Amino acid sequence: MKVRLLAVGTRMPAWVNEGVEEYRKRLPRDFALTVEEIAPGQRGKNADLSRAMASEAERIRARLRGDEHVVALEVGGKAWSTERLAEQAEAWRLAGRDVALLVGGPDGLAAELSAAADQRWSLSPLTLPHPLVRILLAEQLYRAWTLMVGHPYHR
Repeated sequence: MKVRLLAVGTRMPAWVNEGVEEYRKRLPRDFALTVEEIAPGQRGKNADLSRAMASEAERIRARLRGDEHVVALEVGGKAWSTERLAEQAEAWRLAGRDVALLVGGPDGLAAELSAAADQRWSLSPLTLPHPLVRILLAEQLYRAWTLMVGHPYHR
């Protein structure tokens, strides 16, 4: 199973890329994580936010593959414990489908993109900065994998 993180935002600071890479390299090939950056929509003083979100959604949809299990990350999604994430990851793996995790821009995901997702997941009711979301996701995916294989990291 491969996991792709499709995240709106480009040019992350080096510490973000290093943090994500630290966990990416720990994951085995059959649970590989890749990060694909999506260019944000045009925002500015008088920008139309719905247009910006629509353009982000269009760019995300263009990257989706038809056979992936799509998970939209958003505050209104279901909160999962780490153990629940490990159960989800095992279910994804047993289903034989790759997974696409979607992270929207500053204003979230467009409603139609969220509605079309197979699942909606909330990392936290807190508003998290996008750079931290990438690292948090990579770490939690690694932690879930360690639970799946009985590795002691989770302790």
